[in-house]
Order: sequence, then structure tokens, then C-alpha cells
Amino acid sequence: MQYAVALAETGHFGRAAERCHVTQPGLSQQIRQLEELCGAALFDRLGKSVRPTPLGREFVDRVRPILERTDSLELFLAGTRGHPARPLRLGVIPTVAPYLLPHVFPALQREHPALSFIVSESRTDALIEALGDGGLDLALIASDPKPGGPRLTGTPLFDDAFVLATGRDDETRDPVPLNGLDGSRILLLDEGHCFRDQAIAACGLDQEAAGRTFAATSLSTIVEFVANGQGITLLPEIALRKEATERIRIHQLQSPGAHRRLSLVWREATPFAPTFKEIAETIRRARPAQPSIG
Repeated sequence: MQYAVALAETGHFGRAAERCHVTQPGLSQQIRQLEELCGAALFDRLGKSVRPTPLGREFVDRVRPILERTDSLELFLAGTRGHPARPLRLGVIPTVAPYLLPHVFPALQREHPALSFIVSESRTDALIEALGDGGLDLALIASDPKPGGPRLTGTPLFDDAFVLATGRDDETRDPVPLNGLDGSRILLLDEGHCFRDQAIAACGLDQEAAGRTFAATSLSTIVEFVANGQGITLLPEIALRKEATERIRIHQLQSPGAHRRLSLVWREATPFAPTFKEIAETIRRARPAQPSIG
């Protein structure tokens, strides 16, 4: 049932297998066995994509509340023992994972030896969806969940200030006013990244201007373009230890500047809220010091 829901939501066997932490052949085999049990196809295979049949859609709709109640029962029983009996599934957004996890994960293992973790990386909408359907226990995000989604709660971790990255020979003087940036030179992440939306808002770009700019899949790719003199970009401070090389120049923003707030979120209906708050505190303490700018 979990595999069927994941396949319906992702529309792809590989992504569904990744979400369920199984191999793609294993998931495919289980889906075939499920269809044999049902006596009809639950999914139409359309090349590389998959979509539910009418029966499949009704099946998935009926399965979701069953899985939610099963997961709630597991959590209840584990809560009576005082700690999770299985690994905690933690999701992290791509503009945080490579910069924070190398510092945070060892601290989590050291300070919480009774816990184990399965960590995955995905964009905010996918993490929120996974929290709602029980695919994740925790998510580290940098924006508020959209209204109408699963009932979540959580705690702020820290504010992550933005800085401006330019080519090494750029003569921009600090501090840089955001409203004075040349919108045609700003490089952004592609659609779906919350950091893209935050950068657009910070720079006051309209959608037409934002649509004309180069869109990359990672901050590292954008930094390469900046280093080659092909534009400028905003970077979060936590990325500087990895991305701020001698090939680019980092500039402070003129007050009030811009920032994002990182938060750890989880479902309201969990018996592990005290444990999750302790995990949040570990993340705050493990946050690496930022290099000086200039």
C-alpha cells in the first residue's frame, strides 16, 4: 500500500523507490503482485512515467487513511516506550543539505546515540507532502508550509542571512543595496526551489525578469557561472564555507538586507515532540561558524 501511494504521487518507479528506500525492481515486483491480488491494473505505464488507472486512483484514496492510522498506531506504541523503535526519517532541502549536514549529522549521532536516522534530500513541497503521508518524520525547511497542507508544527532553528556573490574582478562596493542590483545579471535556481522565490522577493524582481534569467539546479552551478563573469547571485551564509572560493567575491548587503529562517517541522500528531525539540537544539549547536566577509 505504501508503494502504491508513493508511485501515484511521484508518477515514476525510480522516484517512488527512492522515497520508500527500496530498489526499483523490488518496488515494481510488489506493485505487480498487488495488481494480481486486485485482479486488475492499478497503474498505466506510459514510457518513463506512470499514472493511476481509475481503479488505482480509488485504491490510493482508500489506502491513505489506512496508512495514516497504521503509522499513528506505530508512533503511539513507540511513544509508550519513550523513543522511536525505528530510524527517524529526516528530509532536508537541497540549499541546506550539503552545507549543514556534514556538521549536523555527526552531532546527532554523538548526542543521540539511541536514535538512528535516514536522511533524504528534496524540495520543500515534496518534503511537506512526505510529512503528511508518513514518508518522513522530520523536515528541515526554509519557508512556511503552504495553507491547506498537513497539520504541522515545529521550531525555528536560526536565521540564515543572504550575501551577494560577484566575479573576482567586480568593483561593487560594500554594503550593496538590494534595490540597486541589475536584475538582468542575477542568476537564480530553477523553479520549485524556495531559495529562488526568496531571492526574487529580496531583489524585487518581477516574474517576467525572473523568467529571463538563467536557472540552475544547484548553487554550485550558479557559483561557477559567477566565477566566469557571467552574472551575480545571492547566496545563503551557510553556503559560504563551501562555495566562497578565491574565484568569486562576497559582498555584504546594505541594511536591512535579507535572510531566510531555517526551521525543523513535524506532524502535530506525534508522541515524539520532546525528542524532536532536542534534535532541533542539537542542530542549533552544531551550526558551523560563518567565515568573515570581505
